[in-house]
Amino acid sequence: NAKTSYKEKMKELSMLSLICSCFYPEPRNMNIYTYDDMEVKQINKRASGQAFELILKPPSPVSEAPRTLASPKKKELSREEIQKKLEAAEERRKSQEAQVLKHLAEKREHEREVLQKALEENNNFSKMAEEKLILKMEQIKEKREANLAALIERLQEKERHAAEVRRNKELQVELSG
Repeated sequence: NAKTSYKEKMKELSMLSLICSCFYPEPRNMNIYTYDDMEVKQINKRASGQAFELILKPPSPVSEAPRTLASPKKKELSREEIQKKLEAAEERRKSQEAQVLKHLAEKREHEREVLQKALEENNNFSKMAEEKLILKMEQIKEKREANLAALIERLQEKERHAAEVRRNKELQVELSG
């Protein structure tokens, strides 16, 4: 309690000091200021600024009384006014609930669209990959067939050459024999 009282006094003192500085723009030559339960003594000035000694007096019975602002009295509400407020609150709750449900539905629809698009892209990618694989396999098959045809052609060429060599040998043997 004394601590809060002290804090309040300090706030009041700074406010009082501000107000006094408005009325007395030039510093006064007073060394002691008294205010309610406080006494402030000015100590010799230092190079860093002014110095004060604060002396708290024992609290007077009046200052111990709690300082509360009287709150304005609430008027009594009639049963109809209370009912109207409850209905308005219920309407606000229903409206907020509808907005949340609408937002969730929109979010769900957006997620569904994103998922559908991802599935379509995946299917397109799979089709493209399959088409590329089939094309590559056809190219490999054509290359093998071409290599095989070239090999057969070389074998046939060697066979013709070997047959010609045999014929030439037979002719040579018949002519020399």
